[in-house]
Amino acid sequence: MGLKCGLVGMPNVGKSTLFNALTQAEVPAENFAFCTIDPHNGVVPIPDPRLKQIADIVNPAKITHNTMEFVDIAGLVEGASAGEGLGNQFLSHIRETDAILHILRCFEGEDINHTMADINPLRDMEIINTELTLSDLEVATKALARHGRKSDSGDKSSREICNFFETKIIRHLDQNLPLRRLELNKKELHLIADYGFLTMKPTIYVLNLRDANNCDLTELQEAIQKDGGLSIQIDIKTEAELAVIDDEERAEFLRELGLEEPALDRLIRSSYNLLRLMTFFTAGEKEVRAWNLRQGDTAVDAAGSIHTDFIKHFIRAEVVGYDDYIASGGEQGAKKNGKWRLEGKEYLPVDGDIIYFRTSA
Repeated sequence: MGLKCGLVGMPNVGKSTLFNALTQAEVPAENFAFCTIDPHNGVVPIPDPRLKQIADIVNPAKITHNTMEFVDIAGLVEGASAGEGLGNQFLSHIRETDAILHILRCFEGEDINHTMADINPLRDMEIINTELTLSDLEVATKALARHGRKSDSGDKSSREICNFFETKIIRHLDQNLPLRRLELNKKELHLIADYGFLTMKPTIYVLNLRDANNCDLTELQEAIQKDGGLSIQIDIKTEAELAVIDDEERAEFLRELGLEEPALDRLIRSSYNLLRLMTFFTAGEKEVRAWNLRQGDTAVDAAGSIHTDFIKHFIRAEVVGYDDYIASGGEQGAKKNGKWRLEGKEYLPVDGDIIYFRTSA
């Protein structure tokens, strides 16, 4: 299952610096607008200490993490939906992602220019969100026109779709409200699934802070909560410096700060959780591996994420919870302690399950 998060924001807010810190890439992060033109992609392992705990018991030849792809998208400006700053091109890059990391600059600094001259993260947030909403409104209006022509020729299905777009989608967007704040049933969600609406994408607001920060975040946090997004505060400059030092030095630095892990690890996991994903594991001598699964998916779906043939040939799943696996010292101990159980096709895996799939293939 491909997972892709787009880094979005105004120019010079720290997107490329964050991307470099996340991916250990070296894309340009210069102090001028539109330093980034083409999107940069990087694949990042999702930190999960449970993998090591399982591997310490199994001693596998290989350990494989879940991964997530991050995309550094050029800065958006006011008027992007109308093509300002190559906005239409950049908006199309966002449309291809599963979730958005919206970076907001919350610190003063004469060494870094801001395209709006002053620092106002709430204003920046509203500008970007308005451009995303206007872009969605254009997509919805074109869809309405297209289905309208079919409706005029007597197509009942198109008439129903037209009514839905006109009375719910367009009316909502006209109020400059993101579609993620609109209550939609399963049928309605299915109707809009292929349009890639930007304001439907789950969003984390990354508040780029510095030690000498003097920005009042109260109003901003209230706006983020109202918007339906999540937020995480990060000193991107410090995280970028942490990302390039060795593990021992990083651990010492974190201890001095009283932190258990880098903020980047929290951001990666937050992005993963935002997509309503969970993790299950497979464990054997050849490999201990983490796999992602949508919350609510079944054991057959989990098997299919390993190999599509497993769906057709599924017999059963042998399951043990992570805590029971560790406490029992592995497979044999879990069986001896009665923690090993058999589950059928409709079983709903729980985050942390260690699963062995039995198939007829």
